[in-house]
Amino acid sequence: MGEIMDRVTAAKVFIDVVQSRSFSRTADRLNMSRPMVTRYIETMEDWLKIRLLHRTTRKISLTSAGEACLKDVELWLEQADDFISLVNTSDELSGVVRITSSMSFGFSQLMPAIQDFMDQHPNVHIDIDLEDSAADLTEKSIDLAIRIASNPDPSLIGKPIAVCESVLVASPIYLEKVRQTIGDIQHPQDLINHDCLGYKNLARHIWHLSQHDQFESVSLDCRLSINEATALLHATLNGMGVCLQPTYLANRYIKDGSLCHVLPEWKPKDLTIYALYSSRKHLSPNVRALIDHLDSYFAKHPW
Repeated sequence: MGEIMDRVTAAKVFIDVVQSRSFSRTADRLNMSRPMVTRYIETMEDWLKIRLLHRTTRKISLTSAGEACLKDVELWLEQADDFISLVNTSDELSGVVRITSSMSFGFSQLMPAIQDFMDQHPNVHIDIDLEDSAADLTEKSIDLAIRIASNPDPSLIGKPIAVCESVLVASPIYLEKVRQTIGDIQHPQDLINHDCLGYKNLARHIWHLSQHDQFESVSLDCRLSINEATALLHATLNGMGVCLQPTYLANRYIKDGSLCHVLPEWKPKDLTIYALYSSRKHLSPNVRALIDHLDSYFAKHPW
């Protein structure tokens, strides 16, 4: 079993070096010394009896033999991980899982779900990158991306883990201020006359709303637009205008009265929250267990 584990680690190091194109970067990403990375690559080359990588001071590239056997190594590694998880009778998960998520979903919903997972698996380490832009999973050595989308990146494999509903909200302070001048918001087209706050993901701000079989698209001139949902939330709480917010952020403020649900009978389009992973990366038992956990956790803990 020790020799198998050594070869499994060597295969993981080889695949990471192919992705990172750097022994030093792989050493950092896999938390090992650079000489150890070199040793594992040499172990792979001795095992397969071929030279896998061209090494120069400037760059590392696959040899033609390395290119030819890369897919087979990835397949073997996936099968070896499956075998190891079968014979590991303790069912004890261990190792590092690297995740990326948006700031807003990360702090509001992902943290309690991750805490629950870590309580169940004390030997698993979690490394989280919070960013609203879509990260290159392979380049950053990220195992799992939690993304909200209508159409996820086709190069990634995704499991839907929750639905992202949205609501129109404004603070009582704002609504009281405009009641005397502009009036109440009673129809989607009334929004054109109001201060609306935009999420800076598109050049134009269009809110698509539906009520049963009626549809309204409202094109807005947003004086304030921000590229991050929590900052938009706080601008709304400060009375700066009407905003489209995900329910995973807004619900708690609607419940305590800090925000009012505007046009509650008109529903914005639902999006799907996916757990995404690269099709080029084999799924470790840790990542599989985490995806299943998130799916189950969010089903039991609606926001």
